[in-house]
Amino acid sequence: MTISENVAAVKENIALAAALAHRSPSEITLLAASKMNDASRIREAFDAGISVFGENRVQEMLEKNALGAYAGARLHFIGHLQKNKAKQVVGLAELIHGVDSVALMQTISRLSAARGITQEVLLEVNIGQEPSKSGFSPSELPSALAVCETLPGIRVRGLMAIPPVCRNPDEIRPYFARMQQLFVDNGGKKYDNSVMDFLSLGMSGDYAIAIEYGSNLVRVGTGIFGPRSYAV
Repeated sequence: MTISENVAAVKENIALAAALAHRSPSEITLLAASKMNDASRIREAFDAGISVFGENRVQEMLEKNALGAYAGARLHFIGHLQKNKAKQVVGLAELIHGVDSVALMQTISRLSAARGITQEVLLEVNIGQEPSKSGFSPSELPSALAVCETLPGIRVRGLMAIPPVCRNPDEIRPYFARMQQLFVDNGGKKYDNSVMDFLSLGMSGDYAIAIEYGSNLVRVGTGIFGPRSYAV
C-alpha cells in the first residue's frame, strides 16, 4: 500500500475506534512518527493529509527541517531528549513529548525564557514502573506539576506514556486506564503553567485501544510509512 492509502486506512480506523468509544474523530490528533523516513516521504504523507509529524532524533529532525520536510505542518519531538541537546529542539518543536525529569523541565525553562518564548511539553509517565524506562512515577506527577508552576517559559499540555510491551493487546488496557485516571485527576487540580488537554497514548499496534481510554494524540509510524529498515 502507498503512504496515501495507509493514511486513509489509519484515519478510517481512528474514526471507527472513536465511534465505538462514543467520541468524535475530530477530538483525536494523528501524529505521523517519521523516524528514518526522508523528506520526500514526509511530504508524501503531508500531501495525504497528515499535518503533525514527530521525530525521535535531534540530528535527523534538524537535517530534514533544513530540507523543508515539515513546511506547512506542525513538528513535535517525541524521542528521549538529553539536556545537552535541548537547545536545538526548544523553539523548533511545537510540542516536546517525553519530558521525564525536573532537571529537563528546568533546562527547557532556562532556554525558552532566554529566547522569550513559551515551550509546550508533555510529561512522560513511567506507567509500568519499568527500571529500563525514564519518566515520572504516577506518584511524582503532582510534585512535578508543582515545580512547573515556578518555572518561566514552559507550559505542560498533558501526559504521555509508552506502556510495557504486551503479547496480548488486552493486557495493555490496565495501563491505559491508569493513565486516563492520572490525566483526569491531575488535570483537575488547576496548576499554573499547565493546560492539561493532551493525553498521548497509542502507537501503530494499539492506538484503537488507546482511543477507548481517552487518548487524543496517537503516534503512528509503521501504520503510515510501513516497516522501518534498520539496514546500514
